[in-house]
Amino acid sequence: MKIRKLLAALTAFTLIFGTMTACADADAKNADTASAVSTEEESTVKSYIPNSENVKTLGRTHELEDCLWLAYSGSGAEFEFNGTKAEITVGGDVNAEKENNEDNQTRIAVYVNGERVIDDMINAAEEKYTVFESDTPQDVTVKIVKLSETAMSTCGIKNITVDSAEGIKPTAAKEHFIEFIGDSITCGYGVDDEVKENHFSTKTEDVTKAYAYKTAEALNADYSMVSISGYGIISGYSNDGKTKSPSQIVPKYYTKHGFSYGAYGSHIAASTKWDFTGYTPDLIVINLGTNDDSYTQNDTVKQEEYCTAYVEFLKKIRENNPDAKILCTLGIMGDRLYPYVEKAAADYTAQTGDTNISTMKFDVQSPDDGYAADWHPTEATHTKASAKLVEKIKEYMGW
Repeated sequence: MKIRKLLAALTAFTLIFGTMTACADADAKNADTASAVSTEEESTVKSYIPNSENVKTLGRTHELEDCLWLAYSGSGAEFEFNGTKAEITVGGDVNAEKENNEDNQTRIAVYVNGERVIDDMINAAEEKYTVFESDTPQDVTVKIVKLSETAMSTCGIKNITVDSAEGIKPTAAKEHFIEFIGDSITCGYGVDDEVKENHFSTKTEDVTKAYAYKTAEALNADYSMVSISGYGIISGYSNDGKTKSPSQIVPKYYTKHGFSYGAYGSHIAASTKWDFTGYTPDLIVINLGTNDDSYTQNDTVKQEEYCTAYVEFLKKIRENNPDAKILCTLGIMGDRLYPYVEKAAADYTAQTGDTNISTMKFDVQSPDDGYAADWHPTEATHTKASAKLVEKIKEYMGW
């Protein structure tokens, strides 16, 4: 009788132990499955150092120290993906963390499917932005644009992270490509500050509200800006109308990545040579002379000097862009030098035989449209200027 009870107890114990072992095995299998699922889910999170292979670069950019370096106005990157999240890490330059330096920091914008979702000043060595988040996968296009100009601000796109099974890819190139060469007008100086007595600040610069960017958008064209506030062809802005500023000239930096008083990483923009071999604009629009005019005034000798230097700059542009058409413009903030723009174009053709060049005079800004900081154009003026330029380009280029 005792033996039967002992056998029964052993049988029960075996059944219980077997059940427990089976449950443990099942739990282990479930854990392995959960781990596999978790690993599979984590694998959809992908990080990228942006470069020309995974993003479409906007304007002149430079791959430097594991980031995409931005200097000129409008420079940036654009990409697309299908997924649920996107984060972008941006690095500030030496101006980012300086005290009382808010007017010289980089202003940057991020667009998601055409809507501006980030508009910020870079005031730290590194800023991370979550620009898109969704419960379900969506088709997403992200565009990062440097709103402020090169002289006072540079930055770098350090990382792009997305939750996406397929990751990111560059958006498609547009049918046309335009390079704009200019000064503060092209940069969108003060466009967000319609008080003419106020002065320069990167906080109130927005290249997307300026005529050049608006023109590229209207023509569905890719673009590049080579523009520096206060700069000209023979002289930068002259405060007294007599003193020449020969160091503040755009031709000096045309073959460079940019010009800036601040540095990003171990390099400065003016030390980096621009590679024209992968850069083929269909059209180059020049809008330089407003700052020169502050120096040349009505002095015909100085005006002729401007004309002669303009011809030499046209030769440099042609040397680096053998197939592009050139359009020389002036007039938004004054048209006194425009006859010398026309003369420069004619002299250039006479000297070189190159007829792929034309001219156009902008309308001078109207008081009815107001004035932005330091008497610069308002967005209303930029919109009108863009409309005139678009019609000229359509006629000139046959677009």
